[in-house]
Order: sequence, then C-alpha cells, then structure tokens
Amino acid sequence: MLFQFSRHLGRAVRSNRHVPPIRSFSNILHDLSSRGFIQQVTSPTELENALCSRQVVYCGVDPSASSLHVGNLVPLMCLLHFQLGGHTIIPLIGGATGLVGDPSGRKTEREPVNVAQVEKNVDLLTANIRAFFRRGLLYAKSRLLSVSGITSDPEVKSNLEWHKNFTMLEFLREVGVHARINTMLSKESVKTRLESSAGISFTEFTYQLLQAYDFYHLHRAFGCTVQIGGSDQWGNIVAGLEFINRLNLSKSPEDQKAFGITTPLLTTSSGEKFGKSTGNAIWLDPQLTSIFDFYQYFLKVEDFDVERYLKIFTLLPLSEIEMIMEAHQSEPDQRIPQRRLAAEVTELIHGARGVQRAETMTRVVFRHPNSKDHTFDAQSLIDAFTGDPRMSLCEETDLTSVPLVKLASKYGLVPSTSAARHLVQSKGLYFNGHVVPDVHFTLKRNNLLDGRAVMVRAGKDKVIILAAAGN
Repeated sequence: MLFQFSRHLGRAVRSNRHVPPIRSFSNILHDLSSRGFIQQVTSPTELENALCSRQVVYCGVDPSASSLHVGNLVPLMCLLHFQLGGHTIIPLIGGATGLVGDPSGRKTEREPVNVAQVEKNVDLLTANIRAFFRRGLLYAKSRLLSVSGITSDPEVKSNLEWHKNFTMLEFLREVGVHARINTMLSKESVKTRLESSAGISFTEFTYQLLQAYDFYHLHRAFGCTVQIGGSDQWGNIVAGLEFINRLNLSKSPEDQKAFGITTPLLTTSSGEKFGKSTGNAIWLDPQLTSIFDFYQYFLKVEDFDVERYLKIFTLLPLSEIEMIMEAHQSEPDQRIPQRRLAAEVTELIHGARGVQRAETMTRVVFRHPNSKDHTFDAQSLIDAFTGDPRMSLCEETDLTSVPLVKLASKYGLVPSTSAARHLVQSKGLYFNGHVVPDVHFTLKRNNLLDGRAVMVRAGKDKVIILAAAGN
C-alpha cells in the first residue's frame, strides 16, 4: 500500500538526516525577516535552532494556470534563499489538490476544473519552476553569492504521486481518524465561507486534510520539516503540523518537530493585489507576458513600494539597497531604484540577455517621436523584439508597395486605416523618427533601416517593428 511505502521511505531518509552543519550559514530567519518575507512563523526560537543544520523545506504551487506569475515569486524567492543557504528544497505542485480547490481567500467555490488541463498545467509548471531555480542560481552567482554546494536542480514534485492511489477508505482510516471537526471548523477560511450565503461544500471543507497529508507525507518520506506558504495558507499549514504531531511519528522529539512560515500578501500603494497590471496577471512565461511588459511592470512601480520590492525580489545586499534609496532621495526624477529593480528581476527571470532586450525595447518605445537617432540598426531591433507582439515579419514587396496607413492598421498599431489617416492628418504617425507626410505615403527601400526594417510609431509610446522576412 502507498502508505506503507511512504513509511519505508521515511525510515530510510531519517537514518541519514544527521548531516554536518551547512557551510558558512548565517541566521536565515533573521535575514528573511529583514527582507520582509515573514508574516507568521510557528515556534520561532525552536525553528531558529533547527535551522543551524540542514533542513528540508517545501512550498506548494497551485496548478490553476499554465505558468507561474509574479505573485508566485514571494514564496519562491523565500525558497530560493533557503536553497542558497544550503537547505534542501521541494517545490510541490498541487496536481491532486488542484482538482479540489482551496477555499482559502475565496468567497465562492471554484468552478469544476478540467482534469486534462490540470495535468497539462502540472507539466508546464514543472518546467517553469525548474527554469526559475536554474536562473536563480545563475543570478546568485552573478551577484558573487556562493552556490558551490548546490549541484542539481531541486526535485519538483506533484502531490498526485501519493494521492492518486489513495482510496477513500484508506484516506478515512489513515487521515480522517486523526481530524477533529471542531478544529477544522475553527479555520478562518472555513468560518468565512460558513457565514456566507454560498456556504462551503464537503469537498472544499476537506481540502485542509489533503494539504495536511502532503506535509505529513513529505515529512515521513523526505524528512521535510518546514512548510512555506502565503498568509492565506496559515490554517492549512497549522493543520499539517497538528496532523504530524498527532501521528507521533518518532520517539525522538527532534525528528518529530515541524514548522510553518507564511509570507505576506503583497499589495501596491493603491491597494491593488501585487502582480496585476490593469487587472491582468504578469506571467513569467514570455509567451504570455512579453519580456518588455514584464520589465515595464517593475519599472513603473511607485516610490512607496520600490524599496520593499528590492528587498524581496532581488538578492542585492540590504546595504546596497539602502544606498540606492539614498541616491533616489537626491535624484527622484531618475527613478534609480525602479530601473535597478526592473533590471534585477528581469535578469532573475529572463537572464542577462532578457535585460538587454528589454532595455533596447524601452529606448525604442519611449524615445521622442521626432528623434532621428540612428543608433538602432535593423539587426539590433529584430533581436530585441523577436517574440514580442510589437514585431511582425512581412514581405519586402508589402513594405515598399502598400501605403503606410494600411500597414499600420494591418499589423495592429491602430484599429483601422481611417484611424491611421486621422493620425497622419494630425502629424501623429511616424516612421524611423520622421513624420508621415500624407495618407498616400509608401516606404521606399532607402527609408528602411539597413534596407530591411522600419519602426512605425503612433503618438508617444505605441510602436511596431516591421521587418522584411527572409533578410
């Protein structure tokens, strides 16, 4: 039975848990708190003592989307700090719990999910998470942080691995028998839903048991002692700790002890949930949110939020962040911390090449419409904008035979040809820094950058790049 297999694994792992203290370790709990990662923590003194030796730390990811978004970065950055500190980490995707739905923070029950879509999301998120930690180590190395003890990617797991063969009878006998209804009813997520007109289904009510079992299973099978989650996960984390304690896993209190840490729910100065731009999520997948838009999201952060974000989303030393903020006080118009934040987070997620591309695109999109600056050659533009929706490949014959107003409409710069004509009449349509002279204007080959590309601009910050295909 799967439960027996878990116990067998647990004994094997625990026999090797007495490892030497990790290398040049500092007080990670204090560091995380100083950076704003800690909302709540169970048994802080005991946890601090436990963290003097290597621990196994896990964090869950909901598979309701096909990509991570910037809202996932807070717990994942916390996990990265643990990895850099020499601890073992387990990113866990809710391949099973995602089919049920977590009631935490929700006023109504989720719509039933598509099983095939959740399975696909698990695969995509696994690749996402591996990429995040690979980039994270490269980013840490580039900031001169030691990563010498980290030899492999973390093992990303899905809780479907141990839930899929668990029958209801087995679950009730192994898990349900240790659950107390009065304790489950006291959880904030449950109380809130019970007070609402929608109520709560039995399925969502039992979600906390599934997550509690995850912590228990990881504790037994892999020696996991710490769970990280958002502040809305406090009740679920405590349920896991109670479950571990109830089962009296070992005669050794040291082996039995487990801990929980929650990270704060970030909101912007305007009260909007962090990670949304005009209501849309900012994804880590460049196919869903372009590198340019990702960079711009952090570049546009308000002064009120920027110091906090530098501490959480970068690995810059706190002393350096303090100097950046002092420089900002002297020259607030330069937006020094915002530019640094955008560059750092873009490098963390998209690499150094991603930063170069984003900065090139930013200079193109936000330069003065009448600028005749020819520092951009065709290849640089194409390299920077490849994969971005602002660039399109088209036939050279189209570039040099179709009126520019029609090209502007066809490739999405403006909603219609008539809108492009109105822009021309108000001298608001440009190509390579030149005003389009009339509605019949058609590009010639010598109007193209290096004979192969053109920047077409509408107003101050709407730009498309048209490049001749095959050149």
